[in-house]
Amino acid sequence: MVDVATLLTVLVAAFASLFMAWAIGAGSSGSTPFAPAVGANAISVMRAGFFVGLLGFLGAVLQGQNVSETMGRDLIGGVTLTGEGAAIALIAAGGLVAIGVFTGYPIATAFTATGAVIGVGLALGGDPAWAQYQQIAALWILTPFVGGAIAYGTARVLRYEGIADRTSVPLCAGVIGALVANLEFALLGPDDGAGTIAGSISASLDVGPVAGVDAVSILTTLAIAAACTAALYREMGHDVERGERRFLLVLGGLVAFSAGGSQVGLAIGPLLPLLDPYEISVTAVLVGGGLGLLAGSWTGAPRMIKAIAQDYSSLGPRRSIAALIPSFMIAQTAVLFGIPVSFNEIIVSAVVGAGAAASTGGAGVSKSKMGYTVLAWAGSLALSLALGYGVMTLVSLVL
Repeated sequence: MVDVATLLTVLVAAFASLFMAWAIGAGSSGSTPFAPAVGANAISVMRAGFFVGLLGFLGAVLQGQNVSETMGRDLIGGVTLTGEGAAIALIAAGGLVAIGVFTGYPIATAFTATGAVIGVGLALGGDPAWAQYQQIAALWILTPFVGGAIAYGTARVLRYEGIADRTSVPLCAGVIGALVANLEFALLGPDDGAGTIAGSISASLDVGPVAGVDAVSILTTLAIAAACTAALYREMGHDVERGERRFLLVLGGLVAFSAGGSQVGLAIGPLLPLLDPYEISVTAVLVGGGLGLLAGSWTGAPRMIKAIAQDYSSLGPRRSIAALIPSFMIAQTAVLFGIPVSFNEIIVSAVVGAGAAASTGGAGVSKSKMGYTVLAWAGSLALSLALGYGVMTLVSLVL
């Protein structure tokens, strides 16, 4: 028989998880994916908030398990999060993210959630998971440099007068198509794993490897890339500007989907150890977290969309495309390896990199705004860790 007090603690943690999911949807996953598209006037703020909510929900259900497992089981060793600990971590992190939403500064959600969980785990007597921290820190440190550099290089190529837009932009679409063909989705794999579009087609044809190489998967990837390139090339043959804006919207949708797959784990990951005795499937928990993201996107995202779209850099369609391509790549890398990552860090870095490719030398980028944002990121990590540790220690003493 389930202890009533334990069940009540789990319910409190579940409500804290929904609050965290709402805060993430309103602040990070709900605002950043379509911000460059809004900045390029390809979509309105309210419409962006609506679509990012739906796509984020799908991403949460189809790709959210890896990061959720990391947040719930891999950030601390030797102990398992208690109901009180999960609730404290989620409330502390969600509160900081909500402050960022209402003040207009994009708090890094992964920093706050990770710091809070680690702080609570240490207060419970757990051991630091140094190997996991090294992986997380490497991605966090590399993201601004890699994302900004790719965005800058892509923007420069798209601005190069020697290559026509009708050629360069469709080639970018081909690269994205190849990546999509090899993304992992829960519905395409076995019961305990995920699969890719290219891999699923290869498996359905039941053709073995040729010289140790899955030729069918490679041909499928190339075919999808070619189809994406050809479709956009044809579209831009009729209207270049319309083709760019449509590709920009597709990229925004893919980034929104990736945001759901990455960010939902920050909200529901700490719940997973608590739900093991109740035999609740991870998919059901992902659906609940996805609904929280959706609610946040629909109710709170427009404010942050405006902040990122208008306050950081003035981007046209080509530079917005340049910003979203590395954002999509980095997000999917994080999802694949189960590493919690902040979408604000990803998108803001890419926006700055793309903005710096302007002929004005990056004059459109607000340096003061960026400085405050970096301080907010670092401060949120330190503050969430301290809050998690301090509050959990105090609660343990009282109880």
